[in-house]
Amino acid sequence: MIKHFFSINKIIITITFFSFIGFQNLNAQEYKNNFWSHVRYGGGIGLNFGSGFFSGTLAPSAIYQFDQRFALGLGLNFTYNSEKNIYHSTILGGSLIGLYNIIPQIQLSAEFEELNVNRKFEPYLNFRNKNYWIPALYLGAGYRNGPVAFGIRYDVLYNDNKSIYSEPWAPFIRFYF
Repeated sequence: MIKHFFSINKIIITITFFSFIGFQNLNAQEYKNNFWSHVRYGGGIGLNFGSGFFSGTLAPSAIYQFDQRFALGLGLNFTYNSEKNIYHSTILGGSLIGLYNIIPQIQLSAEFEELNVNRKFEPYLNFRNKNYWIPALYLGAGYRNGPVAFGIRYDVLYNDNKSIYSEPWAPFIRFYF
């Protein structure tokens, strides 16, 4: 009788254990699927060219939409610039972005970006090649309609001597799908 009791307990414990493991896997799977349903992808592509000048940018990003108002995400940036017979540069970096919708149409943003700038000048110009890191903190506001937002942002850490942009104010267009 006691052996039979311990056998039944072993079976119950085994079933409970495997049920618990299966339930945990089910919850993890539901959480995983739920997490990815809140991730939105976007970014930017830029081209600029003229007489002897070329600039190209790829800047993919992803955000996690916590709720209807708040999202937080990461971005990458790769830019190549060249001006014939003067210089070429590569710019690599990343950013952390936060988005907040006051109402569905009005979006505030804060983005911290850290870029490595590598500029190489033609030797005959007698300019020193430069390789440095430059931080930027953009605060912005824009109009949002569905997956698209456009507006203006301001770099509060703008450095006239090192920034890759000519001014601290910059328009933006964002897409997140």
